[in-house]
This record gives sequence, structure tokens and C-alpha cells, in this order.
Amino acid sequence: MNLANYITVTRIALIPIFMFFLLYSLPHGKIIAAIIFTLAAGTDGLDGYLARSRCEVTKLGKFLDPLADKLLVSAALISLVGLNIVPSWIAVIIIGRDFSVTLLRAIAASEGIVISASKLGKFKTISQIVAIIALLINGYPFNLINVPIGIISLYVAVVFTLVSGLEYFLRIMVLFSDKKHFDNKT
Repeated sequence: MNLANYITVTRIALIPIFMFFLLYSLPHGKIIAAIIFTLAAGTDGLDGYLARSRCEVTKLGKFLDPLADKLLVSAALISLVGLNIVPSWIAVIIIGRDFSVTLLRAIAASEGIVISASKLGKFKTISQIVAIIALLINGYPFNLINVPIGIISLYVAVVFTLVSGLEYFLRIMVLFSDKKHFDNKT
């Protein structure tokens, strides 16, 4: 295992620690949880950068990195639903989209079709992370001027989630139809 993969595994290992501070009534628990979540989310770009810059991209890393992202965001959303901070329908949309796209990418991969991450997918991930952090810190400092930045950023994340999900489904449909067309000619 290389350094990038260790960083990815560390992101996964931080999830229960993040949840502990978020879910238990500890002094400054939500602030500590927000810091841990931010650090964990920040490792996403770092592990990818290290793997590419060192020419150490591995199959394990390609598998673990998106899994770690989904686990981190899903754990945060489920916890925030449990704390009545995020509506459950939003968590279902975000988590459902993420796992649906992952399933479709796996099916495509089994057919020899590689579906790379799109810019919209990256914006989706960033918007989800920003929304979760904003909710964890109760929208500070925007809450001082009565701007509900947490809920606003959450709805922005839902829009990016739906649009990027649609983009993936359309890309996969096109790729599969092209493959069928190609397979029928041979």
C-alpha cells in the first residue's frame, strides 16, 4: 500500500471518530466533529494528488477513494438526519444517487467501459461537503445576520446531486448504446 492509499484509509478511519463527537453530547462536540469532517474531506484531494504526482495510482486506490467519499458523506447525512438537522428525503436523494451511480459505473466496468468522474460530479461532492460543514457549524458566521447558509448550501448540493446523477445516467446510456451498435457490427 502506498502513501495515497494510507491517506484514503485514514479518511475511512476518521468516520467513527467524527460520528462519536457529532452524536454524543460532549462540550464542543459539534465543533470537533466539524473539524474532523473537514480534515477527512480535505484528504480526498490530497490522496489523489499524491497518487498522480508520484505515478502511484493503484486499483485499490481507484476503489477505495470513491468509497471513502461516499461513506464519509453518507455517515454525516445519516447522523444529521438523526439529529433532525437534515430532512430524511434529502439524505435519501444524495445517498441513493451516489450508490446508483457507483452501481452503474461498476456494471459499465464489467463491460469494459470506463466512466470517469465528471466536473459536475466533482462540484456535487464539493457542494455536499460545504453543505455538511455549514450545517455542522450552524451556518456560522452567516447565522449572525440570519442567513440560513447551511440549508441554502444543502439545497444547492441537492441540485448538483440530481443534475450530475442525470448526466451520469445519460453518459452511460450513450456509451452502452454505442457499445451495442459496435457489438452488432462485428
